[in-house]
Amino acid sequence: MFQMYECPNPACRFRFPAVSGDAPAAVCPHCHTPTQIVSAVFHHNQPPMPPSPARPFAALLDNIRSIHNVGSMFRTADGAGVQHLYLCGMTATPAHPKLAKAALGAQETVSWSQHNNGLATAVALKQQGHLLWALEAHPNAALLSDAPRSHSPQPIVLIVGNEKAGVDPAILDVCDRIYALPMVGQKNSLNAAVAFGIAVYHLIGI
Repeated sequence: MFQMYECPNPACRFRFPAVSGDAPAAVCPHCHTPTQIVSAVFHHNQPPMPPSPARPFAALLDNIRSIHNVGSMFRTADGAGVQHLYLCGMTATPAHPKLAKAALGAQETVSWSQHNNGLATAVALKQQGHLLWALEAHPNAALLSDAPRSHSPQPIVLIVGNEKAGVDPAILDVCDRIYALPMVGQKNSLNAAVAFGIAVYHLIGI
C-alpha cells in the first residue's frame, strides 16, 4: 500500500510515492523539510490478464553484453508470455548475481537455456520447424509494423543481437524475416532491451 507525500516548502514541493507509514518519507529527500501526506492509501494494481499468445513464441538473445539488458528482457519475456529464452554467446544467464536485480524475479519464471554458439542454435531451431525473425537495422529489413500477426501454429523465435555489432550476419542469412523499428530521430537504434520489448508485444499478438 502506498501514499503520495509532498514537501510543503514553496521552493521545493517535491512529490513522491512511498509505502504507507514509511518513516523516511516523513522528511523531504530533496530539501529535508517535513513532508505532508497528500493522498489516500492506494495500491499498485495488477494489470488485466490478456488472452493467451496467438502462437508459440521464443527469443534468441545472441551476445547481449549488458547484464541489465538481459534482466530487462527476462521481465519482458515474463510479462508477454515468451515461452523460452535461448541465451547465446556472451549473454549472461541467471547464474550471474547481478542479473536478478534487473529481472526482479522473472529469471525464476521464464524458461531459458544457455548455448555457446548462437548460429548453431539458430540453425538447429530452424531445422526443428521454428520461424526465425531477426530484429535488426538492415537494408533488407521490413518495418516491424508490417509483420504479420497470424494465428499460424508455427513457432517463432525472435532474434536480438549484440548492442554494438547487431545480429551475427551468418544468423541473418538463415533468418526467414528481418524486421526493423522505424527511427525518425538522429540515432539509428534503440536500447536493445527497449527494442526487444516493443517487438515482443507487437509480434506475440496479445
